[in-house]
Amino acid sequence: MTDLTGDVEQPAVRRASARSINTRYWLRLSATRLAVLVVTLGLWELASGRLIEPFWVSSPAAIIGRLLSWLPTETFWLHLQVTLVETVAGFIAGTLCGVLLGLVLGMNRYIAEVLDPFIVALYSLPKVALAPLFILWFGIGIFSKIVLVSFGVFFLMFYNTFSGVTSVDRDLVDSLRLMGAKRWQIAKTVIMPATMVWIFTGMKVSVPYALIGAVVGEMLASNRGIGYLVQSSAGQYDTTGVFAALTVLMVISVSIQSFLKYSESVFLHWRE
Repeated sequence: MTDLTGDVEQPAVRRASARSINTRYWLRLSATRLAVLVVTLGLWELASGRLIEPFWVSSPAAIIGRLLSWLPTETFWLHLQVTLVETVAGFIAGTLCGVLLGLVLGMNRYIAEVLDPFIVALYSLPKVALAPLFILWFGIGIFSKIVLVSFGVFFLMFYNTFSGVTSVDRDLVDSLRLMGAKRWQIAKTVIMPATMVWIFTGMKVSVPYALIGAVVGEMLASNRGIGYLVQSSAGQYDTTGVFAALTVLMVISVSIQSFLKYSESVFLHWRE
Protein backbone atom coordinates (compact mmCIF):
# COMPACT_ATOMS: atom_id res chain seq x y z
CA MET A 1 0.00 0.00 0.00
CA THR A 2 1.44 3.36 -1.00
CA ASP A 3 1.98 5.95 1.69
CA LEU A 4 0.80 9.30 0.32
CA THR A 5 1.78 11.28 3.41
CA GLY A 6 5.38 11.61 2.35
CA ASP A 7 4.36 12.78 -1.12
CA VAL A 8 2.16 15.49 0.41
CA GLU A 9 4.79 16.65 2.84
CA GLN A 10 7.65 16.83 0.34
CA PRO A 11 6.48 20.04 -1.41
CA ALA A 12 5.96 21.72 1.98
CA VAL A 13 9.44 20.64 3.09
CA ARG A 14 10.95 21.93 -0.13
CA ARG A 15 9.19 25.29 0.28
CA ALA A 16 10.39 25.60 3.87
CA SER A 17 13.92 24.76 2.80
CA ALA A 18 13.75 27.33 -0.01
CA ARG A 19 12.52 30.02 2.40
CA SER A 20 15.37 29.20 4.79
CA ILE A 21 17.92 29.46 1.97
CA ASN A 22 16.41 32.76 0.80
CA THR A 23 16.52 34.16 4.34
CA ARG A 24 20.18 33.24 4.79
CA TYR A 25 21.01 34.72 1.39
CA TRP A 26 19.16 37.95 2.20
CA LEU A 27 20.96 38.29 5.54
CA ARG A 28 24.35 37.69 3.92
CA LEU A 29 23.54 40.17 1.15
CA SER A 30 22.40 42.83 3.64
CA ALA A 31 25.54 42.35 5.73
CA THR A 32 27.74 42.71 2.65
CA ARG A 33 25.94 45.86 1.56
CA LEU A 34 26.27 47.36 5.05
CA ALA A 35 29.97 46.53 5.09
CA VAL A 36 30.50 48.21 1.71
CA LEU A 37 28.64 51.31 2.92
CA VAL A 38 30.56 51.51 6.19
CA VAL A 39 33.94 51.08 4.47
CA THR A 40 33.12 53.70 1.82
CA LEU A 41 31.94 56.27 4.36
CA GLY A 42 34.91 55.49 6.60
CA LEU A 43 37.42 56.06 3.80
CA TRP A 44 35.59 59.24 2.80
CA GLU A 45 35.70 60.53 6.38
CA LEU A 46 39.42 59.74 6.68
CA ALA A 47 40.26 61.36 3.34
CA SER A 48 38.34 64.56 4.08
CA GLY A 49 40.71 67.09 5.60
CA ARG A 50 43.71 64.79 5.24
CA LEU A 51 43.99 63.97 1.55
CA ILE A 52 41.33 66.27 0.11
CA GLU A 53 40.21 69.72 1.17
CA PRO A 54 36.79 69.47 2.92
CA PHE A 55 35.54 72.38 0.81
CA TRP A 56 35.45 70.08 -2.22
CA VAL A 57 34.05 66.85 -0.76
CA SER A 58 32.72 67.78 2.70
CA SER A 59 32.56 64.69 4.98
CA PRO A 60 29.96 62.09 6.01
CA ALA A 61 29.88 63.48 9.56
CA ALA A 62 29.19 67.01 8.32
CA ILE A 63 26.52 65.77 5.89
CA ILE A 64 24.75 63.78 8.59
CA GLY A 65 24.90 66.82 10.88
CA ARG A 66 23.34 69.00 8.18
CA LEU A 67 20.55 66.48 7.59
CA LEU A 68 19.83 66.31 11.31
CA SER A 69 19.63 70.11 11.42
CA TRP A 70 17.16 70.08 8.50
CA LEU A 71 14.82 67.42 9.85
CA PRO A 72 13.12 69.49 12.59
CA THR A 73 12.41 72.41 10.24
CA GLU A 74 9.12 72.85 8.39
CA THR A 75 10.97 74.33 5.40
CA PHE A 76 12.80 71.09 4.68
CA TRP A 77 9.59 69.05 4.77
CA LEU A 78 7.95 71.56 2.42
CA HIS A 79 10.82 71.14 -0.04
CA LEU A 80 10.60 67.35 0.28
CA GLN A 81 6.82 67.36 -0.20
CA VAL A 82 7.07 69.43 -3.38
CA THR A 83 9.67 67.13 -4.94
CA LEU A 84 7.73 64.01 -3.95
CA VAL A 85 4.49 65.35 -5.43
CA GLU A 86 6.20 66.30 -8.69
CA THR A 87 8.01 62.98 -8.96
CA VAL A 88 5.15 60.67 -8.00
CA ALA A 89 2.42 62.53 -9.94
CA GLY A 90 4.58 62.81 -13.06
CA PHE A 91 5.70 59.20 -12.73
CA ILE A 92 2.13 57.91 -12.48
CA ALA A 93 0.88 60.08 -15.37
CA GLY A 94 3.82 59.14 -17.63
CA THR A 95 3.48 55.45 -16.76
CA LEU A 96 -0.25 55.31 -17.48
CA CYS A 97 0.04 57.18 -20.79
CA GLY A 98 3.09 55.18 -21.89
CA VAL A 99 1.54 51.81 -21.04
CA LEU A 100 -1.75 52.70 -22.73
CA LEU A 101 -0.12 53.87 -25.95
CA GLY A 102 2.28 50.93 -25.92
CA LEU A 103 -0.63 48.49 -25.68
CA VAL A 104 -2.62 50.23 -28.40
CA LEU A 105 0.24 50.48 -30.89
CA GLY A 106 1.56 47.04 -29.99
CA MET A 107 -1.78 45.54 -31.00
CA ASN A 108 -2.08 47.75 -34.13
CA ARG A 109 1.15 47.34 -36.04
CA TYR A 110 0.12 49.46 -39.04
CA ILE A 111 -0.64 52.49 -36.86
CA ALA A 112 2.66 51.87 -35.04
CA GLU A 113 4.53 51.97 -38.35
CA VAL A 114 2.80 55.23 -39.28
CA LEU A 115 3.61 56.95 -35.98
CA ASP A 116 7.10 55.47 -35.53
CA PRO A 117 9.16 58.37 -37.03
CA PHE A 118 7.20 60.95 -35.05
CA ILE A 119 7.65 59.08 -31.79
CA VAL A 120 11.36 58.60 -32.47
CA ALA A 121 11.72 62.31 -33.26
CA LEU A 122 10.10 63.33 -29.97
CA TYR A 123 12.06 60.73 -28.01
CA SER A 124 15.35 62.00 -29.44
CA LEU A 125 14.76 65.47 -27.98
CA PRO A 126 16.84 66.10 -24.83
CA LYS A 127 14.31 66.29 -22.00
CA VAL A 128 16.37 68.91 -20.18
CA ALA A 129 16.15 71.20 -23.22
CA LEU A 130 12.35 71.03 -23.03
CA ALA A 131 12.25 72.29 -19.44
CA PRO A 132 12.36 76.03 -20.36
CA LEU A 133 9.59 75.47 -22.91
CA PHE A 134 7.34 73.72 -20.39
CA ILE A 135 7.98 76.51 -17.90
CA LEU A 136 6.92 79.06 -20.53
CA TRP A 137 3.77 77.09 -21.31
CA PHE A 138 2.69 76.00 -17.86
CA GLY A 139 4.34 78.58 -15.58
CA ILE A 140 6.88 78.22 -12.81
CA GLY A 141 4.52 76.31 -10.52
CA ILE A 142 4.45 72.63 -9.74
CA PHE A 143 2.45 71.66 -12.84
CA SER A 144 5.28 72.41 -15.28
CA LYS A 145 7.58 70.05 -13.33
CA ILE A 146 4.94 67.32 -13.35
CA VAL A 147 4.64 67.64 -17.14
CA LEU A 148 8.43 67.47 -17.51
CA VAL A 149 8.61 64.33 -15.36
CA SER A 150 5.71 62.74 -17.27
CA PHE A 151 7.36 63.44 -20.60
CA GLY A 152 10.59 61.76 -19.51
CA VAL A 153 8.86 58.70 -18.07
CA PHE A 154 6.36 58.34 -20.92
CA PHE A 155 8.78 57.23 -23.63
CA LEU A 156 10.57 54.66 -21.47
CA MET A 157 7.25 53.12 -20.48
CA PHE A 158 5.95 53.24 -24.03
CA TYR A 159 8.94 51.45 -25.55
CA ASN A 160 9.03 48.83 -22.80
CA THR A 161 5.31 48.13 -23.10
CA PHE A 162 5.44 48.09 -26.90
CA SER A 163 8.37 45.65 -26.81
CA GLY A 164 6.48 43.45 -24.36
CA VAL A 165 3.36 43.34 -26.53
CA THR A 166 5.28 42.58 -29.71
CA SER A 167 7.21 39.77 -27.98
CA VAL A 168 4.02 37.81 -27.17
CA ASP A 169 3.78 34.48 -29.00
CA ARG A 170 1.76 35.27 -32.13
CA ASP A 171 0.69 31.64 -32.54
CA LEU A 172 -0.98 31.77 -29.13
CA VAL A 173 -2.81 34.98 -30.05
CA ASP A 174 -3.92 33.51 -33.37
CA SER A 175 -5.18 30.38 -31.60
CA LEU A 176 -7.31 32.48 -29.27
CA ARG A 177 -8.75 34.38 -32.22
CA LEU A 178 -9.69 31.13 -33.94
CA MET A 179 -11.46 30.12 -30.73
CA GLY A 180 -13.55 33.28 -30.95
CA ALA A 181 -11.83 35.41 -28.31
CA LYS A 182 -12.41 39.16 -28.56
CA ARG A 183 -9.55 41.62 -28.71
CA TRP A 184 -10.10 42.81 -25.14
CA GLN A 185 -10.17 39.18 -23.94
CA ILE A 186 -6.84 38.50 -25.64
CA ALA A 187 -5.37 41.63 -24.09
CA LYS A 188 -6.63 40.70 -20.62
CA THR A 189 -5.70 37.01 -20.57
CA VAL A 190 -2.51 36.90 -22.65
CA ILE A 191 -0.98 40.22 -23.59
CA MET A 192 -1.20 42.05 -20.25
CA PRO A 193 0.19 39.18 -18.11
CA ALA A 194 3.04 38.66 -20.57
CA THR A 195 3.78 42.39 -20.72
CA MET A 196 3.76 43.01 -16.95
CA VAL A 197 7.41 41.95 -16.67
CA TRP A 198 8.36 44.57 -19.26
CA ILE A 199 6.19 47.20 -17.58
CA PHE A 200 7.78 46.72 -14.16
CA THR A 201 11.24 46.80 -15.73
CA GLY A 202 10.36 50.09 -17.41
CA MET A 203 9.00 51.51 -14.16
CA LYS A 204 12.19 50.67 -12.27
CA VAL A 205 14.34 52.19 -15.02
CA SER A 206 12.14 55.32 -15.11
CA VAL A 207 12.54 56.27 -11.44
CA PRO A 208 15.87 58.12 -11.87
CA TYR A 209 14.53 59.92 -14.92
CA ALA A 210 11.49 61.04 -12.96
CA LEU A 211 13.71 62.51 -10.25
CA ILE A 212 15.95 64.15 -12.85
CA GLY A 213 12.95 65.86 -14.45
CA ALA A 214 11.67 67.16 -11.11
CA VAL A 215 15.09 68.37 -9.94
CA VAL A 216 16.01 70.03 -13.24
CA GLY A 217 12.69 71.89 -13.30
CA GLU A 218 13.21 73.06 -9.72
CA MET A 219 16.76 74.21 -10.45
CA LEU A 220 15.66 76.23 -13.48
CA ALA A 221 12.61 78.00 -12.06
CA SER A 222 11.45 77.35 -8.52
CA ASN A 223 11.91 78.46 -4.94
CA ARG A 224 10.82 75.12 -3.51
CA GLY A 225 11.94 71.50 -3.75
CA ILE A 226 15.11 69.50 -3.22
CA GLY A 227 16.42 70.72 -6.58
CA TYR A 228 16.11 74.26 -5.28
CA LEU A 229 18.10 73.22 -2.18
CA VAL A 230 20.85 71.86 -4.43
CA GLN A 231 20.93 75.06 -6.50
CA SER A 232 20.78 77.32 -3.44
CA SER A 233 23.57 75.43 -1.65
CA ALA A 234 25.76 75.43 -4.75
CA GLY A 235 25.20 79.18 -5.17
CA GLN A 236 26.52 79.69 -1.63
CA TYR A 237 29.49 77.33 -2.20
CA ASP A 238 28.01 75.09 0.48
CA THR A 239 29.35 71.67 -0.47
CA THR A 240 27.85 70.04 2.61
CA GLY A 241 24.39 71.34 1.72
CA VAL A 242 24.71 70.02 -1.84
CA PHE A 243 25.72 66.56 -0.64
CA ALA A 244 22.94 66.56 1.96
CA ALA A 245 20.33 67.39 -0.69
CA LEU A 246 21.76 64.73 -3.00
CA THR A 247 21.54 62.22 -0.16
CA VAL A 248 17.84 63.00 0.21
CA LEU A 249 17.36 62.40 -3.52
CA MET A 250 19.13 59.04 -3.27
CA VAL A 251 16.91 58.04 -0.34
CA ILE A 252 13.80 58.96 -2.37
CA SER A 253 15.01 56.95 -5.36
CA VAL A 254 15.90 53.87 -3.31
CA SER A 255 12.57 54.03 -1.47
CA ILE A 256 10.55 54.16 -4.70
CA GLN A 257 12.65 51.37 -6.21
CA SER A 258 12.09 49.20 -3.12
CA PHE A 259 8.33 49.80 -3.34
CA LEU A 260 8.34 48.82 -7.02
CA LYS A 261 10.33 45.65 -6.32
CA TYR A 262 7.87 44.69 -3.60
CA SER A 263 4.92 45.39 -5.91
CA GLU A 264 6.57 43.30 -8.62
CA SER A 265 6.96 40.36 -6.22
CA VAL A 266 3.25 40.63 -5.35
CA PHE A 267 1.86 41.00 -8.87
CA LEU A 268 4.33 38.63 -10.51
CA HIS A 269 4.54 36.03 -7.78
CA TRP A 270 4.02 33.32 -10.40
CA ARG A 271 7.56 33.96 -11.70
CA GLU A 272 8.99 32.36 -8.57
